[in-house]
Amino acid sequence: MKIVLWGYMGTGKTTVGKALAKTLQYPFFDLDNEIEKNVGLSVSEIFKTKGELFFRKKENEILKTILSNNSRFILSLGGGTPMYYNTGDYLNQLDDVLTINLSAQVSTLTNRLFSERDKRPLINHCKTQEELNDFIKKHLFERMQLYHSATITINIDDKSIYKIISEIVLQLF
Repeated sequence: MKIVLWGYMGTGKTTVGKALAKTLQYPFFDLDNEIEKNVGLSVSEIFKTKGELFFRKKENEILKTILSNNSRFILSLGGGTPMYYNTGDYLNQLDDVLTINLSAQVSTLTNRLFSERDKRPLINHCKTQEELNDFIKKHLFERMQLYHSATITINIDDKSIYKIISEIVLQLF
């Protein structure tokens, strides 16, 4: 089985993905890391020098390569990945893919992301926590329906990584 984690930035997709892969003894891939390896630039540098359109095309290309070349794995997507090129719908239609949405309250996301905003191209313009909070609310509203189309949704608010992994594993078996 191919397990794909998605959700808004700051929900812990990479951290949860690595821990889940270790628990299930599956290979782990982080889509942003695979893009960085392929292009030779960080995600932030790709956005700055080549633009979001280039990034989204490369993201889609590498995602499809990962899906075609591996029999089972855990894959963490970027927060926007399911929104482009009908990727969320595409993944949900594949028989060998299980999608898991990691969700969190806006306040959790604001607290997690405020100190990281310089490394995240979509929020680096937010100067205050209030501005970031408002941005996240709007962005989540636009993405909520697709995020919640995942096979499984796990809320991560105030939970340890162990608790999150336990909830996922219980839903899998």
